[in-house]
Amino acid sequence: MTALRENVSVVDTDYGAVLLDRLSGQYWALNPIGALVLNTVLEGGDERHAVDAVLHNYDVDADTATRDVLAILEQCRSAGLLAE
Repeated sequence: MTALRENVSVVDTDYGAVLLDRLSGQYWALNPIGALVLNTVLEGGDERHAVDAVLHNYDVDADTATRDVLAILEQCRSAGLLAE
């Protein structure tokens, strides 16, 4: 199951979400699609569930949704935001 690292907080906003690493003081802003992807995996979904959520909520083709979901999750992993 995917979770945020212990020192990372997330707040949903009208424009997506903001994540804060309380140790480093760095923060990241996610647009609404990024927030949807992150919330989907944090609620127990996997990459496929996140793609389905994007397809259900946005007018985008499956290839683009898959590419975007994988990129968003990879960026979160690379930034050290996720504990898996």
